[in-house]
Amino acid sequence: MKSKSTNETIGKTLVYTVLIVFAAIMLIPFIWMITASLKFNKDIFVIPYQWFGYEPQWRNYLDIWTKIPLLTFTKNTVKLTLIVTFFQLLTSSFAAYAFAKLRFRGRDFLFLAYVATIAIPWQSYMVPQFLFMRRLGLADTHLSIIILQAFTAFGVFMMRQFYEGIPDSLCEAARIDGMSEYQIYLSIMLPLSKPALSTLTIFTFVNTWNDFLGPLIYLTSESKKTLQIGLKMFISQYSAEYGLIMAASCISLIPVVIVFLMLQKYFVAGIASSGVKG
Repeated sequence: MKSKSTNETIGKTLVYTVLIVFAAIMLIPFIWMITASLKFNKDIFVIPYQWFGYEPQWRNYLDIWTKIPLLTFTKNTVKLTLIVTFFQLLTSSFAAYAFAKLRFRGRDFLFLAYVATIAIPWQSYMVPQFLFMRRLGLADTHLSIIILQAFTAFGVFMMRQFYEGIPDSLCEAARIDGMSEYQIYLSIMLPLSKPALSTLTIFTFVNTWNDFLGPLIYLTSESKKTLQIGLKMFISQYSAEYGLIMAASCISLIPVVIVFLMLQKYFVAGIASSGVKG
């Protein structure tokens, strides 16, 4: 018995050791980016690399705002990310409720046809999509990106799978009590779907914040460009300013890290309860 307990302890120790090593390997590039953002260009590629004991150059984080209109790019990115994330949460959860809890003719076929669009690569229809937006007069506008990204088949699929785990008896009891479908959606389904909504929020926020091709295709005015396009502009103009490039990259990561840390407890949570006490 004692031998079995010892073997389990050794096994857990080995597993945790391997996980710690892999975590350290994954973090090394991010640590290098942070340390490089606090150095002069001449000190970044010195071999052996100096991880500690150098004088931080906080000036890099001030200079980057004057080299390019970084504040404008950041405001545009925040605007697009928040609006797109809100609309994706709204449309995905609302459509998922209909597909999961309402009965209407052609429901399953419509859901499968919609979800099947996930398999179609965006590169195959981005040109017709751009021509359509230009015909509508929405080229070089934030509205074009918002309209195109406000709906997602992946979000509907994920939310529907979550709603399927909530007993139908809960909705039926609410209908008997006189609640409308809108009231059931707002008062019952949304409060129970925090884990799924948090997961979708993280996915949507990260994808929209880091989106490069969309803004590159639709936005041409400098005043409307996003942070990722701005970083590309800066790299093109100041290809040797590695300290400033790393500083800008660190700044672009901060909102993503904050959102993940705020929602991680919901992200890792499964369906903790169905809302029915038995």
